[in-house]
Amino acid sequence: MQALSSGNLAVVTGAAGGIGLAVAQRLAARGMRLALIDRAPQIDEIARRLGVEAAGWSLDVADRAAVERAAAEIHARFGPVSLLMNNAAIHGGADALASPSIWDDVIGINLMGVLHGVQAFVPAMLEGDRPGVVINTGSKQGITQPPGNTAYNVAKAGVKALTEGLAHSLRETAGDRITAHLLIPGFTHTGMTGVAEKPAGAWTAGQVADFMLERIEAGDFYILCPDNDVTRAIDEKRMAWAMGDIIENRPALSRWHPDHKDAFAAFMRG
Repeated sequence: MQALSSGNLAVVTGAAGGIGLAVAQRLAARGMRLALIDRAPQIDEIARRLGVEAAGWSLDVADRAAVERAAAEIHARFGPVSLLMNNAAIHGGADALASPSIWDDVIGINLMGVLHGVQAFVPAMLEGDRPGVVINTGSKQGITQPPGNTAYNVAKAGVKALTEGLAHSLRETAGDRITAHLLIPGFTHTGMTGVAEKPAGAWTAGQVADFMLERIEAGDFYILCPDNDVTRAIDEKRMAWAMGDIIENRPALSRWHPDHKDAFAAFMRG
């Protein structure tokens, strides 16, 4: 894919660790120049260690003005962007009645941070004449909505809708010159996992990065990652059941409803 060619510029948010850093390392190996964004104060040092022309910007993607300033600085220093990955996210478990401050933090970074990145960088990509790629990091939780972490689910559901709408807008305005893609990681061992040792069922961030780049080059919009516990076939059935709640007028989140436990188990076996 031409946008991922050596010498082109990639912007990655949430790049100090996890999937963002793994993607940055792989893009550096391709010879791409890098502008890395993260709240971590050491992000510029991380960028310099990648062995290519790179720099870091320490900021909170929830701050629209800060993202816009960084976009202007990146354009002035490096020129046009060929790849934009809006990946920054936090966990922040919260249900619908949890503290408003938790909701503000999770929605601010996980959803609005993606929108800020899109609005700060994509217009200039459209104004140019270069091929481009935009990747937004979603989550399976934004599709199947497991209970217990509603704020995160809402944010990632919003990222899915935002990226779908962005893909349509780009197709209408730029044809196939600039494409959007929704990364949907599976169980991945990152700083948000909360444990130092990788669980057996998890993929590494590097595996997700490799799979993502492979599927972008194949032209996938929905980049649905498996892991060591859950196959794509299982994911597809879980997602189909979630949509079936609406179609069949079942209770909300019926997968976890005691009256539908046996029906869900039979559906997964079938």
